[in-house]
Amino acid sequence: MRWLIGLVAALPIAAGADSLRFTPEQIADWEHHSFKGETRYNLGTKDGRAAVHAQCTDGTASGLFYRQDVDLRATPIVEWEWRVEETFDGIDETVRTGDDYAARLYVVDESRVLRWRTRALNYVWSSKKERGADWPNAYASQARMIAVRSGEDADGVWRTERRNVLEDFQRYHDRSPDEINAVAIMTDCDDVGQPVEAWYGEIRFLPE
Repeated sequence: MRWLIGLVAALPIAAGADSLRFTPEQIADWEHHSFKGETRYNLGTKDGRAAVHAQCTDGTASGLFYRQDVDLRATPIVEWEWRVEETFDGIDETVRTGDDYAARLYVVDESRVLRWRTRALNYVWSSKKERGADWPNAYASQARMIAVRSGEDADGVWRTERRNVLEDFQRYHDRSPDEINAVAIMTDCDDVGQPVEAWYGEIRFLPE
């Protein structure tokens, strides 16, 4: 999957003082960006809750993108919900032939003038890496992959994750951005060629 920043202009819901909340209904309306074909993203329900259902069946890679500055000084915490039943078999996610993920959420500190200075964090549901592992993206080292979940967690149960984005940028990119400029979700299977699906719930940016 060739890493690229997508563009979108949409407004999140205020979830309280200095907080932002993206509902599945809003996420489903984010801009589709295709790297190879179209992963199918549909708004539905799973286990009685609203969700964006992602289905990758034909070697595709596309995501849903939101571009709007998020103030990390006010809301450095990102919290999100996702669900995966199966991951990929027999892959190496550190090389291009294995650079696919059942589910991922990533955030971007974008330099619009000096593009080479753009950095991204990819929070991924890994197939083979243990939780807590990290490695550079196989296509672009500006993006850091962070295994928030692993294949052994893919049991069809909703999971809620919580990360301090500002601290992660400090740790993985040695920078402390005041804001991020893009957020995305993606389910892709173009490099591995195996079908996969995932469900995404709310995404929230919260005060520390």
